[in-house]
Formats: sequence, C-alpha cells, structure tokens
Amino acid sequence: AMLDKAYKYLEEDLPLDQDAPGGMIQYRRSLTTSFFFKFYFFVLNELHKKGENVEAVPDKYKSILDSQLDRGSSSSTQKFELDESKAPVHTPQVHQGAFKQVSGEAIYTSDIDIDRGLYGVFVKSSKAHAKILSVDPSEALEVDGVEAYISADDIVGENDCSVIPQDRGFEQLFATEEVYFVGQPIGVIVATSQNIALEASNLVKVEYEELPHILTIKEAIEQEAFFPNPHFVESGNVEESFANCEHVIEGEMEVGGQEHFYLEPQNSYVIPGEGNEIKVYSSTQNPTKTQVIVSRVLDIPNNKVVVAVKRLGGGFGGKETRSCFIAAACSVCAFKLRKPVHMILERCEDMSMTGLRHPFVGKYKVGFNSDGNIQALDIKLYNNAGFSLDLSESVMDRALFHVENTYNIPNVKAIGYVCRTNTASNTAFRGFGGPQSMIICETYIDQIAQELNKQPEEIRKINFYKENDKTHYNQVLNDVHIDRLWDELYESSEYQQRTQDVEEFNKNNRWKKRGISMVPVKFGMSFTAKFLNQAGALVHVYVDGSVLVTHGATEMGQGVYTKITQIAAHAFGIDIDKVYISETSTDKVPNTSPTAASVQADMNGMAVLNACNKINDRLQPYRDNNPNASFPELVHMAYFDRVNLSANGFYRTPDIGYEWDKPMDQRGNMPFNYFCWGSACCETEVDVLTGDFHIIRTDILMDVGKSLNPHIDIGQVEGAFIQGLGWCTLEQLVWFSNGKQFTTGPGTYKIPCANDVPLDFRVSLLSRADNKRAVHSSKGVGEPPFFLSASAFFANKKAIYAARKEYEKENISGFFDLYSPSTCERIRVACKDQFTDQFNNNSNIEHI
Repeated sequence: AMLDKAYKYLEEDLPLDQDAPGGMIQYRRSLTTSFFFKFYFFVLNELHKKGENVEAVPDKYKSILDSQLDRGSSSSTQKFELDESKAPVHTPQVHQGAFKQVSGEAIYTSDIDIDRGLYGVFVKSSKAHAKILSVDPSEALEVDGVEAYISADDIVGENDCSVIPQDRGFEQLFATEEVYFVGQPIGVIVATSQNIALEASNLVKVEYEELPHILTIKEAIEQEAFFPNPHFVESGNVEESFANCEHVIEGEMEVGGQEHFYLEPQNSYVIPGEGNEIKVYSSTQNPTKTQVIVSRVLDIPNNKVVVAVKRLGGGFGGKETRSCFIAAACSVCAFKLRKPVHMILERCEDMSMTGLRHPFVGKYKVGFNSDGNIQALDIKLYNNAGFSLDLSESVMDRALFHVENTYNIPNVKAIGYVCRTNTASNTAFRGFGGPQSMIICETYIDQIAQELNKQPEEIRKINFYKENDKTHYNQVLNDVHIDRLWDELYESSEYQQRTQDVEEFNKNNRWKKRGISMVPVKFGMSFTAKFLNQAGALVHVYVDGSVLVTHGATEMGQGVYTKITQIAAHAFGIDIDKVYISETSTDKVPNTSPTAASVQADMNGMAVLNACNKINDRLQPYRDNNPNASFPELVHMAYFDRVNLSANGFYRTPDIGYEWDKPMDQRGNMPFNYFCWGSACCETEVDVLTGDFHIIRTDILMDVGKSLNPHIDIGQVEGAFIQGLGWCTLEQLVWFSNGKQFTTGPGTYKIPCANDVPLDFRVSLLSRADNKRAVHSSKGVGEPPFFLSASAFFANKKAIYAARKEYEKENISGFFDLYSPSTCERIRVACKDQFTDQFNNNSNIEHI
C-alpha cells in the first residue's frame, strides 16, 4: 500500500504533457516509478545488510540490485582457415592505410591545403514543402569576408543534379521555384573561412508560401503518394496455396531508417584549371557519377573534369549518389569565381540533407502447415524514398529479392511501393534494402512459431533452401551452405545448453530477462542494375620492378586497396610492399561503377588481374630464357627490348541479368552472381524496468568463400554486426511535425559505442567454401553480415516474451508487434507491468 501511494504521488508530482519535446511519454513517465521501485529495494537491501529489522529482498528480485554499468570488458575470438600456398593472397595482411590512419598522417579531402581558396556553405530551405517567393542575400553579402552568393542564376549548364533518368528535370542543384524538404539547397554563400560562410548563410532571407507535406510511409499510403510502376515478383499460385494451408497469418512490420554517421562528413574541394578544366577532390564512392554531374552543371565535356579520391573516412552507401550534389555546387562556385573552393558539411547539415537508410513497412500474409513448412507468402513492401527517386527503386528491387531470406517458399507474391515524401532523398546504405526485407521475413517466422508453439529456430531450419532449389525469381541456387553453417554454429555456440540456462535464469529473475536467438542470412552478390557489373584497371610496371595500380574502387576503410594489392603482388610473384595504389581517379580509369554492392574486390580485382596477366604474357619469353632471374631483372630486360610494361584490364560479371519490365518468364533468372550465407547466435540480457540491455555473447559463422584477407574480412563481419546492432536496436530517427529533423547529431541520435560490443564476441569464417565465381575463390563481405545483428533484436524479443508471461494482471502471452529499432523505450513498454500500465498513453513520436 505504501508503494502504491508513492507511485500515485510520483504520477501527480511529475506530469509530462503528451506534446512534450522528445516524445516517448509513456516510457519517460514509467521510468519515474520504475526507478523508485529499484531505489526502494536498494534501500531495503542496505538496511537488511546492516541488521535492521526489515525483510530481505526476495531472491527473484535481487537482479534489480545489479548495475548495468558493471558489465566488464569485452573479449573476442576470431577463427579462420589459413592457406599460405598463394601468399600474399588468402593470408592476413595489415590494412594498407592502417598506420597512417592511427598516426594521423592519412590525407582526406578536408586535409588538402587551400592556397588562396574559399569556403562554401549551403543556404537551405527551412520548409518541408513550399513555393519560394523571394531570396534576399543582401545582408549576408555585407559581412566581411563574404565573396559571393551563388544561386541557380550562376549555373552555366543545367540546374540538375539528378543521378537517375527518372529524376531528370526535377532534382535541381539549387531550388528556384519550389522546395520539397527542410534542408534543400537554395544557394551557397562563399567566404574566406568556413565560420564566416556559416554565419552569413543564416542571414540570407527567403520568403515562402507553404504547401501541404507528407513525412511518413503511413501518410503516403493514405494519400497514395507513390512513384509510378511498382515492381513485383511472383512464383507459383499464392491464392490457391492459401486455400490449402492449415494455418494463415497476417501482420505488419515497421522498420526504421538509419543515419550513415561516417566519421568524415560529406565534403568536396574543387580547383579550376586553365580554360574550362576543373579538378574535383571529393569524398565520394562514385567518382564517375560525380564527373558526369559536374560536367552537366558546368556544360563542359567529361574529359575536362577530373575527379580524384584518395580515401574516404567512411561511406556505407551514403556517398554513392548523395555526395554528387555537393561536388557539383562546389564546382559551380569555383568555376564562377575562378578560385579553389572547399565545401564541408557540418554534422547537422549532413544528417538532414544527404539522406538515410530507407524506412520500410511490410504487410504480409503467410500460409503454412502444422509442421511449420511455409507454403505461401503474399507481401506488400513500402519504402520511404524522400522527395526524389534516387536509388529507392533499386533498393526496393533488392528488398523484393530478399523477402524470403534463406527459406524456400514455393508460392510468393511480392510487390514494392516506393513512397514520395517531403524528406531528404533516402539512399544507399550497407545492405541496400536487403536487411529491411529480411527482418520483416524473420518477423513472420517469429509469428509462425508463436502460432504453432514452437521455437523460431525450428521453423527456420525446416524451411531452409537446399542445393539446386529455385528462388521466387527463378534463380537456381548452387553452393548452398546454410545447413552446414547452421549446424556448425548450433554446436559451437552451445545453443541447446545455453537455451536451458536462459530458461533457468528467467525462472529465477523477475526484473532481468534473457533471450537467445539464432538468425540466418542469404545475400545476393551483384549490382541489381546489370550495366554496373563492370570494372576497369590500369597497371604500370616500372624499371625497378615496382608496380603502380589504379582501378575503379574507392578506399573507404573496407580494405579494397589492400586486397587488390595482394592480388597484383601474387600475379607478379613479388612482395606486397612492391605494389602501390595511390588514388582512384577518372583520368586513369574511366567510366567506373560506384564502390558499392560489396563486389568491388570481385570486379576490380579481376580487372587488375586481367591487366597483370597481359604484362605477364609479355614477360613470359624472358622468364623462359632466364628462369632464375628476379622480377626487376625480367622487367629490365623487357624494357631494353622496348616491351610495353603498362596494361589496362577489364572485367564484366558473366551470365547475370534480370529485366523488371518484362513478364516473369522473360526476365532472366540470374540477378546475382552468387550468394553469401551466414548465421549468428546472440544472447542478450534485458533490464525489464528500464528497457536497457546488453549482449552477453555473440557467435557468428560467415561464408566469405576463400578469404582474400582473413583479418580484413573478420573486421568487416564484426563492424557490420555492430553497425547493424545500431540499426535494429539503438538508432531511432525523429522528425517534428513541420518536417524538421530532430535527430541531427550525437546529442539526440545514439550510435553503438564500446559498451554495446558483446561481452563475448566470437567470429569464424566458414572453411572449405571456395567460390568459383569470383577472384581467387573469394566472396564479398561488406554487406552480408549486417543483417546478422537481427539475432540481437530477436534475442531481446524472446526476453520480452519471458517478461510478459509474468504479468499477472492480464494474459498477454503470444505474438506481439515489436518494431525496429527495438530501442530501450520500446523494450520497456513492450515488457508490460503495473508501471507501464500506469501511464498507458501513446507516444507522440511517429516512427517512419
């Protein structure tokens, strides 16, 4: 009774209006009583230890006294197969830029010294959708140090920064008549320093006439605000199958977006040359597309524009297309003023202007039998494109290809609607629509398991693809490793014993709950746009035997330069330190594909190998006649015989193709060159009273073929998992109703930190998994492991199931909706108890 009165007083003394900034009203109010509940038992325990005449804390409540801050240090284990027969290929090699990066010597675009250069800062829209009535930069131009205000009037070419044909004529570099999201560029203030330009940009006066705007997928569905011609995939007969299924379920899953949060913000540095030449240094994954758009806005041919990239401080897809408008704006300024100009986005600008991972909604209907075999899937996917199409259709295409994850579903009907909203154009992000689709898939797997009173792991295993099965888009699957991966991880992770341990822990603890989950992944490897599956390279051998390699991939920390250096060194039979890659540049290798889709080592590695083989063929007569000669000696002989020691290489991925605009039986049956497979087991512990959680242990077993560099590949697996953990458990994006983004920096947007790393982190690479369809039997690795973080999401959900079973007030066992990300707020509210019921009102923050 005393506690009940205290809860009531807290409710009255600490009110929080439903429209309070930050939202999450139910969660924040329930914390007041939850913390008081914790405090009460802490005091009770301290008094009891001192011998006071108070009752002891019940054993089942003692976990309340444990501090989440005392989690201990993380430890890790990495396991891989070592093969030195082709060294340096297949061996652990240090990342080429590692020592330069940790010592601060590595040069990024923003480190380039500006000699007599200027700085540009965007003037941005403050409205989500409005007509522009007037723009007045006069006050800004009076600020000391301001050189110019650059607008659409200063563009000599087209005012168009679109990256796909469907956006041509719509996506302007500088808005002239209408703005479509908060943060859309209207012009640029150019000044002698970044701070002056930033200050002056806020003095430009823009008058608007506001128009109605759409922010969420829900609003877009209600208003049918879709881009035209939604893509679909069909196999079998869904309706007939539903009629014959023993069980049919329906459901909906919402999946949030994600900010890329690369360490280096978007930036470009442009130097005008003689005549109409221009040199662009840009932090971009897409030098060629940058070149094309700069050429367009300056009305000069591509051969007058050189785009060079030394390295990126992270990209993750966010610099594939959304870096291009920054380079284009910077180029217009430099071209107009005939001076070097640098543009570096502030973090808040970057987060609000350059797009995010696409939020998704999936509405599904699934038919299955009592043994758990899935027979039919009818699914509608919706993604939030933002104001322009950009890559959203391609993201949806990959999502449609991954609606079944690793499961053979004979009858599938999937359609994808791309929603037009008034937010920044969302774009590529590690996984490119695959993770969103697969977490929706694993949600209906969870619902099936609850319906049949089985474990989700059991449902997963009985539906796995087998060798030579066909996908719903008619691709025959070869080298299907999922059963072996699953069984090996099941044993090595001690899943069965740990599941029993989790059940015992949950039985003995009311306010801490644990969950353990195993999740698989199948990820198709190729660009879904066929024409992008090509790569070029240029290899020079110098008379001292050293080798300079240039190719189309950009280095953004993923280690592609290192892997390609290994490939070239092996091809020539020389030490890896004799091979150097300086930068990626459009005047060395033209018409490059973006560094994306996790296939850059595949494609550019093959192109480099092709060039090396050409040079080796020219050197072969000298090897035959001088079998004991060193590589420098062979090169020396060839040079004096006037042999060309430079070669360009080229590669295009064979056999692939899928044409969406044709009937199903004429589209082709190979959108992907091959598939990566993986599985993860994750055990988490949830604080029921706060929703906070930590990961006790994570085991990952990943198929990367025969790894080119095991150290780099394991680093990619670990990094992908942690970034994915942020996506599905931590990072929630929030907008105000006026279209302004609330989460524009680390103060309001939480990415994973050291405290989120599993206490016990074990990563293994699958052995004996050679891949005949890629260079040196390897596989790409950047994106496929990302989705394995969903094992933490579903482990948390199992912990919530355990908590809900103990709520005596009402029967809430069985399936429930848990949207991604499963933040501590969502976990706490889902656990349900007297504290959450005390403040049972919906939050005012909409998830999109």
